[in-house]
Amino acid sequence: MVRDGVVCTPPSSAGALAGITQDTVLRLAGDLGLTVRRESLLRADLYAADEVFMSGTAAGVVPVRSVDDRELPATGRVSGKISAAFTAVVNGEDERYRHWLTPVRVEEPARLS
Repeated sequence: MVRDGVVCTPPSSAGALAGITQDTVLRLAGDLGLTVRRESLLRADLYAADEVFMSGTAAGVVPVRSVDDRELPATGRVSGKISAAFTAVVNGEDERYRHWLTPVRVEEPARLS
């Protein structure tokens, strides 16, 4: 979640899935000049957030539009920057992070005769 320009995420001890995608998103947020905090969050924190987003390997960075049927602000000002940076990294478009990627050669499938 984002509140007053600070990106907050719960620690793994609170149930957040620790992994490469989370580490990447938090590193990118820091590299964008954002303050990042790992702290326990209450449901009320989400209600009061400026933005709420989730991240996952297949989904990338996606906004959360509502929690408990409560509409959330969808400004995307901060999460949009993080999402764009994440997409650039996974697509190999940002040289600074190219060392994070492992190229995979794709060959044409063998044809059966």
